[in-house]
Amino acid sequence: MNLELEGARVLVTAGASGIGLAIAREFVREGAQVHVCDVDTSALTSLSVGDPDISHSNCDVSDETSVKRLFDDLLTRHGGLDVLVNNAGVAGPTARCEDIALADWERTLAVNLTGQFLCARLAIPHLRASGNASICNLSSAAGRFGFPLRTPYAASKWAVIGFTKSLSIELGGDAIRVNAICPGSVAGPRIDSVFANKAAARGVPMEAVRDEALSKTSLHRLIAPEDIARTIVFLASPAGANISGQAIGVDADVQALV
Repeated sequence: MNLELEGARVLVTAGASGIGLAIAREFVREGAQVHVCDVDTSALTSLSVGDPDISHSNCDVSDETSVKRLFDDLLTRHGGLDVLVNNAGVAGPTARCEDIALADWERTLAVNLTGQFLCARLAIPHLRASGNASICNLSSAAGRFGFPLRTPYAASKWAVIGFTKSLSIELGGDAIRVNAICPGSVAGPRIDSVFANKAAARGVPMEAVRDEALSKTSLHRLIAPEDIARTIVFLASPAGANISGQAIGVDADVQALV
């Protein structure tokens, strides 16, 4: 399907592996010019070998100076920006609220929420010059449901939806669309780690946590990173020109979180 994204300039944060890499590759397949950042230097090295057409920078999105360097690099390489995908995020601690260290709480919000703000703030002036501008923020099913033992993560993802909706209203007059994606449990090492940590905290087998999580979805299955990528690419294309301010679940129809 031709989504008319040939030559579109795209930035994907945390794009050297996992969901971010799937998003970056999907944009490349549509002919876009893609730049990614990541804090993982080994993943960036692998990206250089496996995906040489994707330019990249090392960046911690929670650090203002690092984000400034990222945008300097992006603009030097590509001259502008049409699409920002705020994908960077961390799982945060798995524990009861009273057992969570303040530093772990602050780090989770710094990456998952402040990182999106820092990137959006620098992207907006360049997006105004685009003929097809959009921002897509990664939230989570945990941004719609309570998530026991994961309060820092859930708080950050609920906040992303508020940030997204407010920004969509603020930027509507500039024809910049802003949406959030709310993935469910995405297949891969990260969700395996989450299931294992939650199982340890509850004193049950990991398989029991996984099965319980899938039982709370209508389709009873994990999500593939490519499912998320295809949704984001559609929203960023002219076909998504009238979709803004939405929190869209790509989650096998999650009914509750455990």
